[in-house]
Amino acid sequence: MSEHDLLPSGQPVLVRGRLEEPLSRWLWLLKWLLLIPHYIVLAFLFIAFAFVTVVAFFAILFTGSYPRALFDFNLGVLRWWWRVTYYGYSALATDRYPPFSLGAEPEYPATLDIAYPERLSRGLVLVKWWLLALPHYLLLGLMVGGTSYTVTSVADGRTTTWTIATSSLLSLLVCFAGIGLLFTARYPRGLYDFAMGVDRWVLRVTAYAALMTDAYPPFRLDQGGAEPVPPRGPTPPGPGDAARADGEGGARIPAAPAAGV
Repeated sequence: MSEHDLLPSGQPVLVRGRLEEPLSRWLWLLKWLLLIPHYIVLAFLFIAFAFVTVVAFFAILFTGSYPRALFDFNLGVLRWWWRVTYYGYSALATDRYPPFSLGAEPEYPATLDIAYPERLSRGLVLVKWWLLALPHYLLLGLMVGGTSYTVTSVADGRTTTWTIATSSLLSLLVCFAGIGLLFTARYPRGLYDFAMGVDRWVLRVTAYAALMTDAYPPFRLDQGGAEPVPPRGPTPPGPGDAARADGEGGARIPAAPAAGV
């Protein structure tokens, strides 16, 4: 699949999730422990991901194309990461343990597809991963990055420093979803849809910053498990449609008589 064949959402990055209910009331409390093997493997995979992206940078700069083998590897890492975060604390939307795999795994409730680009801009590769993506970094930093505040006070010759750390908006909402599971055994649908919107935005920006597409990610939360399909209204009538309608069932206009010589 090439980037010229856009996915149903109109974007080259397709992020899907399926909320698998019923979910365990208490398993989310232990998922951090269960995911430790994945975290260890992903740490090494993302080191390789960074190296491959640097190699792809020079390949695109000189040839205008992303080597297919390198693209497939980085796509596999992102798929693995998406399945782990969907099981873990970016969504908590399934209790099915993620496989140790770089493959597509279409049966898993979280899937990721990125259309392979036949050609990429040589000039754009120099700026898109830092300058063009900077507005996204700032906005997403507010939603998925935690913040900390340091307050220093001086009293009676003594200096006291307080550091206050806050979690990200996404982590807070997923925590609320976990508490809802704990007491009601239900996942609030609104929280799920919002979490999916944030996760989808993050993956689109990640694919763009990793040089895997030239399509600029939109500034929006496409919420819900399924990718939104652009609305399609009725096709407006063309200039010849009225004439064809008249010819098929409408009134016929008689031709004017020819003038005599």
